[in-house]
Amino acid sequence: MEHFASFYLDQAEPQKSCLLTLRDIIMASHPHISETRKYGMPCFCYGKKAFCYLWVDKKTQEPYILMVEGKHLNHPALETGKRARMKIFRLDPAGNLPFNIIGEILAEALSFYEKE
Repeated sequence: MEHFASFYLDQAEPQKSCLLTLRDIIMASHPHISETRKYGMPCFCYGKKAFCYLWVDKKTQEPYILMVEGKHLNHPALETGKRARMKIFRLDPAGNLPFNIIGEILAEALSFYEKE
């Protein structure tokens, strides 16, 4: 965690707490998930493949989870936007985290990666 701490610690509250909690949820979701840093943001990998990223929208200051293989995921809470491959799940950092929805999205994505 020390290597990646600067990204999280540089965030203002409540984004910092939200992102750290998301990190813990993602890391606990499967034993083959590892953390690295790509493009200046936390990247979580399943084995050697990028699984998801954490980031904060510059305009709205909303943290979000970017699912790399989002085009293969059908969860209604995911947004495509202008992306062809990836989808995002936005979060309200000041509100309660929707643990059930986060778990559903991660489970669906893990199911896709385990089949590959």
